[in-house]
Formats: sequence, C-alpha cells, structure tokens
Amino acid sequence: QVQLAESGGGSVQAGGSLRLSCVVSGYTYSTYRMAWFRQAPGKEREGVASLYIGGDGVADYADSVKGRFTVSQDHATNALDLQMDNLKPEDTAMYFCAAVKNPGVAWNSPRGYKSWGQGIQVTVSS
Repeated sequence: QVQLAESGGGSVQAGGSLRLSCVVSGYTYSTYRMAWFRQAPGKEREGVASLYIGGDGVADYADSVKGRFTVSQDHATNALDLQMDNLKPEDTAMYFCAAVKNPGVAWNSPRGYKSWGQGIQVTVSS
C-alpha cells in the first residue's frame, strides 16, 4: 500500500524558515505527482506546491507562496521537500502531503490525489 511519511513543521516567528519533507513508499513506478496542501481553520484545503516526481522538474506554486517557498525532489529518496522562507502568519495551517500516479485534474485539486499524509502543523507568530 502507498504510505506517506511527513516530517518538519513547527512554530516560528514571522520571517523565519521551516523545511518540510514527505517520503512516499509503495509505488511501483518512478514517476508520480506529489504535492503539499494546507488547510487553516474555517478555510478550504488549498494546494501549496507540487512536482511531478521523475518528470521535468518544473514546479507549480500557489500565488500566495511564490518567491517564498521552494519545492524540490530528493533524487535519492524521491522525497518531496518544501523549503519555506520568509514565513507569514497567514501561512499558519495544517500542511498535508499528497501523492497520485495520474491525477487527471489540476495539480491543486485535492480530489485528484489518492494518498495523503497525516498532516503536520505549521504555526507562524507575528
């Protein structure tokens, strides 16, 4: 079965940095889409960033995090890393890692993903 293992997260002050990592296991093939989503209380789950693992390396980002967050692939483990710099209070949310072989919908559509991590809290104080 497909399993996602998340690490990182925590509490930082505005302007600080955090690095999240997500390792997926259970896939037979080397190419699949992985993404980070986040959900704050009272808000919809939104896509943060995504990469097609084993693909062209072109990343997708939500407009709200462009220039501050960087998603990358660990080529040794196929983990999806999210480097979050210049964090803002509005980045506070539960962050979820997701994966799917063939999404069939836009990268930032939660319904396109079959496997999800447990979620890790990111809290940014002002």
